[in-house]
This record gives sequence, C-alpha cells and structure tokens, in this order.
Amino acid sequence: MDDVIIVGGSFAGLAAALNLGRARRQVTIVDTGLPRNRYASNAHGLLGHDGKPPSEILAEARAQLAPYETVRFLKARAASASGGADDFAILTDDGETLRARRLLLSYGIADQFPDIEGFAECWGKSVIHCPYCHGFEYAGQSWGLVYSTPMSLHAPLLYSDWTDKLTLFTDGNDIPEAERSKLDKRGVKLVEGKVISIQHEGGQLSSVTTADGAVTMLDALFAHPRIRPSADLHTQLGLETVETPFGIAVQVDDKQKTSRNGIYAAGDLVSPMHSLTIAIYTGAMAGVNAQQSMLV
Repeated sequence: MDDVIIVGGSFAGLAAALNLGRARRQVTIVDTGLPRNRYASNAHGLLGHDGKPPSEILAEARAQLAPYETVRFLKARAASASGGADDFAILTDDGETLRARRLLLSYGIADQFPDIEGFAECWGKSVIHCPYCHGFEYAGQSWGLVYSTPMSLHAPLLYSDWTDKLTLFTDGNDIPEAERSKLDKRGVKLVEGKVISIQHEGGQLSSVTTADGAVTMLDALFAHPRIRPSADLHTQLGLETVETPFGIAVQVDDKQKTSRNGIYAAGDLVSPMHSLTIAIYTGAMAGVNAQQSMLV
C-alpha cells in the first residue's frame, strides 16, 4: 500500500510528489500525459523557467524526481476511486487496483471550446486567456476580448497595462448602456454579434469574423471558455465543490484538504486563477499537509 496516490502528474502533482519523495513517503503518480497547457508553445511568468516550453519544464521535473526511489510513475487513467482514510482504492483503466492511505487529486481541468472555426487551432498560441501568461509578447498590439461574463467588462482596465488597442466582442450578449459609456471613454471598440470564425496561419490569428460578416483585424484574442474537471473522481468521492465564473472547482481549505478526510486537492482543479506558479504552490502544500496528516 502506498502512502499517497497522486492523480494527475502535471505541475501541481509533481510539486506534491517532490515534497513527499523528499519525506521518503511511498507515492504513485497516475497520469495520462495530457496536461492542460499542452497547446501552449511556451510558458511565461514561472520563475527560473520563463519562456520555456511547458513540456520541457515537466520533463525536467520528472527527471529530478528519478533519484527518489519511493516515487513511481504510472501512465494510466484513474477510472474510479473509493474507500476512506488509510484505505483508498484507485482502479485504473487497464484494470490495476492501487491502494493508499491518502489521495491527492491534481488532474486539473479541460477547456470546453466554443463552436468557433479556428478557435482550437489558435488556443494557447494567439487565442489566450491570461495577460500575465502571454500579454507581454503581444504588448502594444491589437487585442480582442470575447465577452463571457460580467467580469469581461472589467478586463479592459486590466489590459491597459499592455495595450490601448482593444476590441470587445459582445458575442450576442447585451451590454448595459452605462457600461458601454465606460468602455467608450477607455477607447474600447465594441463589435456586436456572435463570433463565428477566426482566420489564422498555423495558430497565429489575423482576424475575427462575426455573424453579420464584419471582419476585425487582430494580433491576439482573449477568451475564457467554460471549464470542467478533466476527470470525475471528485464526484465519485462526494467532494464538495464551489462555483466559479467559468465552471466548478473542488473546495479545499488552507491546507488543500477537501471536504473528506484523507483527500487533498491542488492545481487548476481547486483554483479559479490558473497559473503554473499557483499550481506548484498548491501542489507543494497539498503534499506537505498529506504527509503531516500521517504522522499521528
């Protein structure tokens, strides 16, 4: 029996595994090898790794875990989870049953792409969601933003540190007149109608077309598609969740502990703010607190 099974071996899961491995705890990381940021060519804002491809950072992290003999990797999908503290069970998609005293869920989220031609091809390249992650590379250029929630109306103020050339696509939503006036004063151009297609070359967009046939030239488009957890183990285990503006997150306390004893969670699965730095922090905290919970 392992001390901890970690489901999800990207940034949060590996950070947890590193701390548990250094504490000489027996750990199995179950991972599909499909991290959320596999679409991005480069990662930004991560201290010591700014500008590196995410795949390279993850490969280096896995290599650094190799000396810790108590940590093992299993490339598989965790199909089901059951049990309780000191006797959890994970069944993989190839029929293997794993047991552990603690569970740590870090399988992240999946983006639910809208039905917009070209969206998927540009995602993580020139269709992006975070100015801190990608804004510097497009500073001073023409940005677009697809309205998704009322939070979108506050984004132009945030984006102003990077560019003053911003177009807000209402995407068929009604924007109150008072908000339109504020946007106009900030120099934000409004384009009505649903976004139907993105013109691009190799993932680098050049323009956006709306249902009325209008074409807007752009360098980057910010969008916030709905998200969902990339697995359903939290549902199987009956964990409490919270609603965020873009989808649900697993509820945790300040020790990354979920609503059930012995289960911890970290990374994009628990945070409405998605960044590698936050994922690593929450993963490290989850690992440390899972280890300390076994000392009694």
